[in-house]
Amino acid sequence: MAPHAVISGAGIAGPALAHELGARGWNTTVVERYPARRDEGQNVDVRGAAREVARRMGIDDAIRAANTGEIGTRFVKSDGTAAASFPVTSRGENDGPTAELEILRGELSRILVERTTADTDYRFDTQITAVDDRGDRVDVALSDGTSVDADLLVIAEGLHSRSRRFVTPVEVNDLGMYFAYATVARSEHDDLWWNWQHATGSRSVHLRPDNLGTTRAILTFLSDVRGFEDLDRAGQLTILRRTFADVGGAAQRVLAELDNGAPMYFSVAGQLRSPTWSKGRVALLGDAAFCNATFGGAGTSLALIGAYILAGELSTADDTIAALQSYQHRMRPFTAAAPRVRAEVLRLANPRTRAGIRLLHSAVGVAAGPVGKAVSAVTGRGLAAIGGDTLPLPDYPDATRPRP
Repeated sequence: MAPHAVISGAGIAGPALAHELGARGWNTTVVERYPARRDEGQNVDVRGAAREVARRMGIDDAIRAANTGEIGTRFVKSDGTAAASFPVTSRGENDGPTAELEILRGELSRILVERTTADTDYRFDTQITAVDDRGDRVDVALSDGTSVDADLLVIAEGLHSRSRRFVTPVEVNDLGMYFAYATVARSEHDDLWWNWQHATGSRSVHLRPDNLGTTRAILTFLSDVRGFEDLDRAGQLTILRRTFADVGGAAQRVLAELDNGAPMYFSVAGQLRSPTWSKGRVALLGDAAFCNATFGGAGTSLALIGAYILAGELSTADDTIAALQSYQHRMRPFTAAAPRVRAEVLRLANPRTRAGIRLLHSAVGVAAGPVGKAVSAVTGRGLAAIGGDTLPLPDYPDATRPRP
């Protein structure tokens, strides 16, 4: 019988693993607590070795076809004039804040799910309730009252995974930076740049293009108060109105759209580094195992690389336990190469004062200098170092075999 893996999480890492395991003869069951695949989400990028993973998976053309069309990153003043601009590079390893392969999270998830639906058992509105690792098999109890007997369970639920407890009780490091992601109507004044407007008090407004006829907006702010992400939408909107009440530029447009019911996802930036990614026949993948930060931390690229390496090790190792150990060993250099996002760097990239904003605007266009380098790390500049020539991907049998 073909080996069988249960994968929890139908975002990016989970379907990517189902894709790669399926190409190597595994049966896969993907469980997801949301009732359907989640279409929402902002821009994510595919950088460094993840580009080669996408090519080997056969999805690079689909990613390019669903590109957001973003032509670069522009730091703007409150009057809309540009302080500094970073155009996207073409087919090079030196991506700036905007990557060559820029895609909406929901679009990348769609591509992966569509390519695995035919031979993957997707179970939405379902989550793990208990795990019984018997040594040679693992039994996964689900919230719908059923259970699945499998060779392996992989937790790919994201940074705030509820099932990570089956491997490790590691806590998430809250960085104190809040994000309100919104999808708003496209204005005739919107262009193809990622426009980033700073405001005093460590606040920012972002407008980014998408390929679906709308505009993606982000309101961010730093705060010492914790727990805003646990409020309901009404409470979060109250916080946003109070926080951005005096901010000009695009802020009032975004607030008005939110008041009128624009889709919003509210979160706080966090990071996690688990010392171990597996316990018995249960493994962690993606942000559930390694998350440098939920903003600028290369999570999507690392998820694709991790799925490729985990599937490859499972297809070549003598047994599952050995494969999981080898997966962590081979993946560690890629996570170590990702940019380190620290709270002090976030503060540097989001100044509190007008003088700080003027200094930042002067520095972002300068390649040398500590401020410019710090902002580049947060916005993604240098993420192409994850892999490429410095960390070549391992080769596995059937790694390039196309799926139907």
